[in-house]
Amino acid sequence: MRSSAISVRGLRKAYGDHVVLDGVDFAVATGSVFSLLGPAGAGKTTTHDVLTTLTKADAGTVRIAGHDVATETRRVRAAIGVSGRTAAVDGLLSGRENLRLMADLRRVRSGGHPVARLLERFDLVDAADERASAYSAGMRRRLDLAMTLVGDPEVLFLDEPTSGLDPRSRRTVWGIVRELVCEGTTVFLTTRHLEEADQLADQIAVLHRGRLAARGTPEELRRRVPGTHVRFRFADLYELDSAARVLAGAARDDEELTLRVPGDGETRSLRALLDRLDVHSIDAQEFSVHRPGLDDVCLALTGHPGDGHPGDGHPDEEAVVR
Repeated sequence: MRSSAISVRGLRKAYGDHVVLDGVDFAVATGSVFSLLGPAGAGKTTTHDVLTTLTKADAGTVRIAGHDVATETRRVRAAIGVSGRTAAVDGLLSGRENLRLMADLRRVRSGGHPVARLLERFDLVDAADERASAYSAGMRRRLDLAMTLVGDPEVLFLDEPTSGLDPRSRRTVWGIVRELVCEGTTVFLTTRHLEEADQLADQIAVLHRGRLAARGTPEELRRRVPGTHVRFRFADLYELDSAARVLAGAARDDEELTLRVPGDGETRSLRALLDRLDVHSIDAQEFSVHRPGLDDVCLALTGHPGDGHPGDGHPDEEAVVR
């Protein structure tokens, strides 16, 4: 069993009479991606800010890389890297100069200077001496991530890491995140893009009104929501009619020549459906299993679809901790 890079117990935070976090508990395994989802106002930003030492909790304990956030703040900051919603790079400096500046701020010894290595890793060598203001959005985001990795943080906090990027740049960032995790880095991901959480996260927690509504792998969360079905397509109406008689309770679409059969989508139940059709000599041209998406999960658990806006109903500072 992997150790916990992040451990949160009884986390509470209120702004006046407004309770934002009400006893939140979770742990994040070392070398994994943990994603926090929920509607606007759920408490995601506050959780992120407490874990990254930007906000003090009212109660509870938080340990990052073995260090207590409240009593060992400096050690926590030395162990983490934080990338905000916008690329925090200096447009007047070149990519190389931005990285050198960050290395100096984090007091990385010259013997282990990471600039050349990071420029190569993030495919910025050719543009290393150009001003960052001339970079595309994808290049600026890659540079921001590279700066975040100066000092080799054990835990990486990514807040909307692909916001505003085109699909190709988004996939590039996803690939970088996967590489980091394979090397042992732990990633805490806050995102409004449910596809992003689905693609990257080992564990997902759904936050609602300051409490965890659910937690599990993407697949485990989908199983909690009804709507999984097998979709069969047939060659003609005769085959469709025959299949509809055999698979009672299925929803049919005469125009598409399809049947939707509710089920769990597991191999055993799918085989049973195919066997029933085979017994009656009915052939389906194609079949596919459809499961609810994470948006359906969020809607079922919170009454709201996936978050379209950041923020928790309190002033949201754009502070960045590297």
